Amino acid sequence: MKPLMEDTPPEIEERWLAGLRKRTPAERFRRVGELNAMLNQLALAETRRRHPDASEYELQLRVASRRIPADLMRKAFGWNPDKEGY
Repeated sequence: MKPLMEDTPPEIEERWLAGLRKRTPAERFRRVGELNAMLNQLALAETRRRHPDASEYELQLRVASRRIPADLMRKAFGWNPDKEGY
């Protein structure tokens, strides 16, 4: 099997995969949710750093515009990521 990670020794990768295989689907799903929440927090922190005077609402729009297509952001929220940025 081709390694998933080029910078990780094969025996470590196999231990990692074995740990994943032991998890139940519910545990895997919960972990995905936790990782998504962490990524959202990181995106919010980085956006807050770039726009320190922005309101919480504006910060949320900027973060959402990273995942939501620009045309939907304009229709749903009146936010134009092409003009306002993210």
